[in-house]
Amino acid sequence: MAEAKTKTVNYTDEMVNTMVARYQELGNDGIETIADEMNRSVRSVRSKLVREGVYVATPKAPTARKDTGPTKKELLNQLEEIVGFDVTPLQGATKEGIATLIAFAASAAPQEQEEEEQEEAEA
Repeated sequence: MAEAKTKTVNYTDEMVNTMVARYQELGNDGIETIADEMNRSVRSVRSKLVREGVYVATPKAPTARKDTGPTKKELLNQLEEIVGFDVTPLQGATKEGIATLIAFAASAAPQEQEEEEQEEAEA
C-alpha cells in the first residue's frame, strides 16, 4: 500500500492572519516589512496576499502620449507634393532631416514659380 503524501504548508493559518492584519495596517508600502518579519520573500508574501484576496495593486500612472507631430510617411508625402518626384529613397532619413528638406524645397518653390511665370510672360 502506498503512503499518503503530506503537503508542506508554507504559511500556517496564524501566519496568514498575522500577514493579513499587518498588510491592512501598513498597506502596499509595508510588503517588504511584512516579508522581513515573516522571513519570506516579497514575492511570496505578495502572492499569498493576492490568493487571500486582500492585496490591491498600486495603480500605475498613465503615461502621457507625446505629440511628435506628423509621421515620417506624412512628411514624405508632403515633400513629394512639393518636389514632384518619388522620394521613396528618403525613407531611411530622420523626421528632422525630412522636415529640413521640406522647408528648403518650400522656400525654393516660390522662386521657381516666379521664374516660370516671367518666362511665360516674355514668350
